[in-house]
Amino acid sequence: MGYLRGFIPWIVAGVVSSFDWRWGAIAGLVSGLLLLLQDRFRGVGLDALILEISTVVYFVVVGAVAVADPGSALADHTDVVSFGWLAATAWGTLAIRRPFTLGIAKRRTPPEYWDMPEFVRVNNHITSAWGAGFTFIGVSLAVCGAVDAPAWVGIAAHVAGLVGPAVFTKVYPARVQARLLAAQAPVTAVPR
Repeated sequence: MGYLRGFIPWIVAGVVSSFDWRWGAIAGLVSGLLLLLQDRFRGVGLDALILEISTVVYFVVVGAVAVADPGSALADHTDVVSFGWLAATAWGTLAIRRPFTLGIAKRRTPPEYWDMPEFVRVNNHITSAWGAGFTFIGVSLAVCGAVDAPAWVGIAAHVAGLVGPAVFTKVYPARVQARLLAAQAPVTAVPR
């Protein structure tokens, strides 16, 4: 579940923001920068760090607003805005035909598979699952805020919107690989 590492800054920001949204944004930025720099020093390519780069940009923008205008209305909506940002990252990378999961998958997949249409298709589906999860959470939180829903509804939306894509990311590639291997297996005659 190493792909979940990219969510650490969001978790850090969420926890620290419960005390002060300015410090939450700064903590998200610092943890995001540290993870990004750590990966770059390890030689991880930029294509595998799209989520991390997007995260840093988000926290730069939100951090600047938080520090410049601590009373900003944004303070009450960072939960919705953050998932909107993540959804825009996922859908945007699909729109430019560079799904954000592609670079991550290349870190775990031998290069001879990278140009296969199936490899790209699997990553399009995985990125779509994450985009749908982020969108679901963002919309759910916006509705929860509008109708003053109990906190457990927002928590349930977080769980469903994150666990669903995480499970899909784990299960779907293995199923596609099994199907491809089965299709390539030679057919042998069964004795009668």
